[in-house]
Amino acid sequence: MIKISNLTKTYGIQTLFDNTGFAMNARERVGLVGRNGHGKSTLFKIILGQEETDSGDIVVPKHYSIGHLEQHIRFTQPTVLEEACMGLPADQQHDSWRVEKVLFGLGFTESDMDRPPSEFSGGFQVRLNLAKVLASAPDLLLLDEPTNYLDIVSIRWLIKFLNAWKGELMLITHDRSFMDAVITHTLGIHRQKMRKLEGTTDKYYAQIMHDEEIYEKTRVNEDKKRKEVELFITRFRAKARLAGLVQSRVKTLAKQEKMEKLEKIENLDFEFHSEEFPAKVMLETRDLTFSYTGHEPYLLENLNLTIGRNDRIAIIGKNGKGKSTFLRLLVQELNPVHGSVKQHPKLDIAYYGQTNIDRLDATRTIEEEVGSADQTAGRQRIRDICGAVMFSGDMALKKINVLSGGERARVLLAKLLLYPAHLLLLDEPTHHLDMESCEALMNAIEIFDGSVLLVTHDEMMLHALANKFVVFDQDRVFTYTGSYQDFLNEIGWDLDENGKRDLAIRNQIVIRAPHTDDEDESPAVPEKSEKKDKEQQRKLKAVLIQEKSRVLKPLETAVRELEKSIEGLEASLARNNQSLVTAAETGDVAAMTELPKQKKDLEQQLGFLYGKLETATKERETKTAEFEKKLKALDTEDV
Repeated sequence: MIKISNLTKTYGIQTLFDNTGFAMNARERVGLVGRNGHGKSTLFKIILGQEETDSGDIVVPKHYSIGHLEQHIRFTQPTVLEEACMGLPADQQHDSWRVEKVLFGLGFTESDMDRPPSEFSGGFQVRLNLAKVLASAPDLLLLDEPTNYLDIVSIRWLIKFLNAWKGELMLITHDRSFMDAVITHTLGIHRQKMRKLEGTTDKYYAQIMHDEEIYEKTRVNEDKKRKEVELFITRFRAKARLAGLVQSRVKTLAKQEKMEKLEKIENLDFEFHSEEFPAKVMLETRDLTFSYTGHEPYLLENLNLTIGRNDRIAIIGKNGKGKSTFLRLLVQELNPVHGSVKQHPKLDIAYYGQTNIDRLDATRTIEEEVGSADQTAGRQRIRDICGAVMFSGDMALKKINVLSGGERARVLLAKLLLYPAHLLLLDEPTHHLDMESCEALMNAIEIFDGSVLLVTHDEMMLHALANKFVVFDQDRVFTYTGSYQDFLNEIGWDLDENGKRDLAIRNQIVIRAPHTDDEDESPAVPEKSEKKDKEQQRKLKAVLIQEKSRVLKPLETAVRELEKSIEGLEASLARNNQSLVTAAETGDVAAMTELPKQKKDLEQQLGFLYGKLETATKERETKTAEFEKKLKALDTEDV
């Protein structure tokens, strides 16, 4: 229902959009992806008419309403319910039940309805803004990072709500699993262009990677041919009998459009520095009890937890229940009312707190702020770490006060990298990061040779990383050992209307297909035999994942080694071509006789290696597809 064409937008020397566009059709739910600073939020502002374009056409139907989530807090009504009702369409002004349903889904309680909005935290005030825009029922809904202040339960509710959305939706989020659960299409901003594909982000990124791989291979081949033509022209330009042939080559070269090498896009690429730990137990809590008032009701009561080597512990649950407070108790920023936190005397902790971004010194440069984490670190070491988090060269000299939220998050990560640690405490580290940076962070956590305590609502990270949980739920805190899928199977998040566990839907998988009227019906309660079947399927899946790693790892190693060998030969061929040019210019007959032989030999070797690379790549892709098909079959059986 919206069409943008020939769009160009620049800020100074930075080009966000270069003669590009897209069309959005009825009932499409589109995920907008792209690196931070590449124009996602700017595109929203252009659609809303808040930002001017340099050129281009934007076509929006008459009487087409657009609702968007504002991060700006501005309330005018005395109660939460009345404020949220401000979002209702004119013909639904008295349907407060619609608003209550949305507010309850986003984590508000019955007693919250009559409270002033000003009494709530900033996160809940943003939720109230979200409730207003969801209640407004616009034709197009624009959501920019709607999950930043939502807990897992609210995120799962929002997924179901958006899957039932009757209009169009455009979504920006760093939470890839959330996006893939909601969208029908992916719209990417990449190299100043826009491209929309049907399907999830996996399909989009795979297509972009494939296209750029083909482009680069074609470019290298074209560049090789161009250099051969240039060499021919250089060698035989002075020979009269070949003048016609030389002129023909000159004309061919002039007509041939040169393919430019793709500019390298920087990615977050780092590893946390770990140290070997001398004991089995790093940290223990004993009967840990805390409240900010010093008396009941307690946020934590008699919590016992042991953190050992290589633990991956996730702290999960609803917002406002004490997850961040628990981390602050562990680093002794807060003192318990009862109980204790006992650290091993040699334990080194790296702590990433939600509020720590606000504690960065705005007057310092990035380099100075990162270096403040360790006064003994040399400048080169600091610069290397700045480069690892995408602040290379003069970028490291930017002041903190001009950085975006995502850039400040990367500065805080850089400070954690400067000194070795045994234990990482990470409180919502993916906030302000883009999808690519979130994946880099997840990989860095996965290979960290120490222990990790992680607060996150990102279920993709929970599935990938955690083997133990501290669960804040229903006014109690408890520990759970096992995978996140085990937790969903045995306990789960779904609640009925009375706030009690609805075991019938505790492991319900989110359906990505468009909503139908009968989707609200809950499936039947599983029988005991079905539970055994699921346990068997989980075991089969674990074995299959192990087998996949065993088979694919040597293939991936072979591909990497072949690519490295090819790069070396291509460098040698480039030097050979340059030597040929030099020999032709200096009239070195001996070199002009020997170098073509070497060139032919190098080209034969390259041809052989390219053949092996193609074979190895195809085998890797075939095996990967086979395993994915088997895993998908198991997942289907598990639904």
